[in-house]
Order: sequence, then C-alpha cells, then structure tokens
Amino acid sequence: MTQIAEPTEAFPYKPPTEQIRQRYHHIFALQGPLPSRFFKTAFDKLVALVLLVVAAPILLLLKIAYVIEGVLIPENAGPMFFFYWGVSAGKLIPKYKIRLIKQKYIEPEGAKRHDWIAFSAEWSPDSRTYLGSFVKKYYLDELPQFWSVLVGDMSIVGPRPISVLHYERDKAQGNVTRGLLRGGLLGLGHINKGTSEMGNPIYEYEYIEEYLHRSSFDLLRLDLWIIWKGVSVILKGGGH
Repeated sequence: MTQIAEPTEAFPYKPPTEQIRQRYHHIFALQGPLPSRFFKTAFDKLVALVLLVVAAPILLLLKIAYVIEGVLIPENAGPMFFFYWGVSAGKLIPKYKIRLIKQKYIEPEGAKRHDWIAFSAEWSPDSRTYLGSFVKKYYLDELPQFWSVLVGDMSIVGPRPISVLHYERDKAQGNVTRGLLRGGLLGLGHINKGTSEMGNPIYEYEYIEEYLHRSSFDLLRLDLWIIWKGVSVILKGGGH
C-alpha cells in the first residue's frame, strides 16, 4: 500500500493522566466488555429502527444526487456507501459511512482491505465532492451507523468507535474505555467537538463511572441529555 500521511485531526485522543488513573483505578482493572443495560439497549434499538425508516427517503434522495453529480462531474462518481474496520467493545466491526471524497483520493488496495487510512483524505476539504461537503457539514455520513446500532455493534451513546489502527494506538497509550463499552454515535467527549476539550479522555471515564453506578433507567436519562447536546451541535452544522 502506498504510504499515506495521516491527518493530525484524525486521532485527537490523549493518554489518561495520572490523576485519571488514580481516580478511576477500578475501571482500569476491569476485564472485557461490560454487560449491557436494559433500557439503554432497548432505547438504542427502537430509535435506530425509527431513524432508519425516517432516513430512508433522505438516503434515496442522496443516492440520486450522487448519481447525478457523478454524471455531471465524472471524477466525483462512485459508490455512496463504504466501510472500514473499526473496534467497538474490543470487537472488530464494519464502520459504515457515506463517501465524502473523490475516487482519486481513495487508496485502492487499502480500500479493498477496508483499512481506514485508505479513506483518510476526507479530512481535507479539497478532496471532497460537492455533496460530500454538504453531507459532512450535517453529519449525514453517520446515518448508516444506525444500522450498526440496530444489529448491536454500536450504541447511540458511548466512546466513539475508531479504526483498528487508532484503537491499537489508544490501547498502547493506556486507555481502556473502547474495550469496555460499545462505541457510540455520540459521547460526552464528542459533544465537545470543535473545542480544546475534544479528545480529553476524562469524559470517557466519567461516562463509564456513571454506567457502572446508575440504574438502568437513570443511565438512559444521561444518554438523553448527551443526545440533546449532540443534536444541538449537529443543527449548528458543526461537522468538519
């Protein structure tokens, strides 16, 4: 595979501080994925099913628009969906996305293996198609991940599922959260996207602490608050 320079924005996750290690030492001692919580799981599946039904006409319109753009601008043509291998609760999963970039920016051999870095040019606005820029701005590229929520690979709220490359790096620097919880579309850290707090690991450990000690219903209340904050970011068009 041709060496591709990794965008610095792609891995904002910082190692746990000594203060985090001491405060949450019991979390670092946990082994394997944590058991699911009833209300959280039920809510995830219900919302994912409803949103997939609601999103179907949007995805159809986007597909038509992708075809039209590809006809008018041949270098922008190509499939609308793709996936790369990510990790959620320590498990390898396909992370589905909507293509944002022109085919010439996708490394073909890496794409066949579904390596994240083959698609990493999406961080460069110059590489994006016209529709890709619109889709990214409003986080529409995340819509296919509701399928992953429905089948149980992901949750709506949790630490962001990252590529295999980044998961191994995150583990090597001492973080354990992504081996304990299913990856989420939103998280306490992710609602700080665009601020200096993005990538601060404290939020992931705070969420696991709440996961361990809240009742199933009370955990759902926390998830609803995180979702509300996340939707506020999306409606502002904060995608980068």
